Amino acid sequence: MNRMNSRAGAIVAGVLAVCTACAWGQDGVATDAASAAASADAALAELSLLANNLWMLVATVLVFAMHLGFAMLESGLTQAKNTVNILFKNTAIVGIGLLTYALCGFNLMYPGEDFAGALFGFAGFGVALPEGYDPLTYADGGYTYWTDFIFQGMFAATAATIVSGAVAERVKIGPFLLFSTLYVAVIYPIVGMWKWGGGWLEVEGFHDFAGSTIVHSVGGWAALAGVIVLGPRIGKYIPVEHGKGFILRPIMGHSMPLATIGVFLLWFGWFGFNGGSVLNADPESVSLVFVTTSLAAAAGILGAMIPSWIIEKKPDLSMTLNGVLAGLVGVTAGADVVTPMEAIVIGFIAGVIVVLAIIGLDRARLDDPVGAISVHLLCGIWGTLATGIWGEGKSLVPQLMGIGATALLCFPAAMVIFLALKHTVGLRVSRQEELGGLDIGEHGMEAYAGFQFFTTR
Repeated sequence: MNRMNSRAGAIVAGVLAVCTACAWGQDGVATDAASAAASADAALAELSLLANNLWMLVATVLVFAMHLGFAMLESGLTQAKNTVNILFKNTAIVGIGLLTYALCGFNLMYPGEDFAGALFGFAGFGVALPEGYDPLTYADGGYTYWTDFIFQGMFAATAATIVSGAVAERVKIGPFLLFSTLYVAVIYPIVGMWKWGGGWLEVEGFHDFAGSTIVHSVGGWAALAGVIVLGPRIGKYIPVEHGKGFILRPIMGHSMPLATIGVFLLWFGWFGFNGGSVLNADPESVSLVFVTTSLAAAAGILGAMIPSWIIEKKPDLSMTLNGVLAGLVGVTAGADVVTPMEAIVIGFIAGVIVVLAIIGLDRARLDDPVGAISVHLLCGIWGTLATGIWGEGKSLVPQLMGIGATALLCFPAAMVIFLALKHTVGLRVSRQEELGGLDIGEHGMEAYAGFQFFTTR
């Protein structure tokens, strides 16, 4: 999501300026021709700003819709007795993400040119128009300061939303929200600054177009830390009596229709997530990103459907839905620099990865109710590497540097925060609350009327 010129606007402006100058030149008035050309340039600059800014705002709305998709997917893949808790977390995260991003996150991620190539920078608290601000020169005239903030702010909460699904059904609501506040306010913006804010990864040539690493694996590393610290849900892995090993007992989600709606909402929102990351309304660039994004998602369906069908002997809807997200996450790093055919390969492999990863994590007794680690962390890593393999003008070394640096910051930071919460205020709900459901235990209300009656008999 680096700030860039609008190529389409520049081309149109140049053509019209030349035509206008030629028309005036027929009257032999050179000064008037130059003046007319300048006026045409100014008018076209304003028109280009209008078009780019409008598309960025539309993309912002699409990304905002993704939060509803996350809420539907997570609640559908978990038990009915925890639905209010899931919906509460997904609502609160949006508020926390936007407010912390306004307080400090935006200026951590975009500290200014004085910190070009740096590891860290901070431009101060709060959001306000920069000194000498001119919308026609800000971000090369691509969009306004306020559009810049709100578009980036919609991304900020996504990392914490990823964590929410992985630790669902056993984490205390208060400590989780405290974790989200710290992680979104500090860790996510620092990683974002390394690339999108002109930091050291940008200098090294690391490419992450819309956030396979900077958004998705940032959330994925925190999800992995949370799952390790919390441990599995009660009854998920049953030890074998008088022997080694365990019996895996699937804990089924309560509403596959909700989960399916959530995935399609996320796919819908991804057009803004990736398409908006072009950061202008250039029709060629935006349409290419739309194509690579959708083809990768479609290939992810087949990539997950085929191996899961072979392994489980029946078609698995939840695996197939995660295949869609795997393809989307996988192509997000290089949607602007891979061909449509390469996007299909990336998405298909991501679909296979997500199936094998979900099975592998269960064998390692890492309980992730919605497959967030498999989708966002592992497929985010894959997509970042794939950009180095197929991306035009890209190479693997900078991609590996970005993956490694993100892991070295995010996983230890998340572990420290989770462990600090565990040993102070506590992180996991009681056994009674977990068995009875977090809706009643944490919120004192139900998503579905009468459910408390059946869980207490």
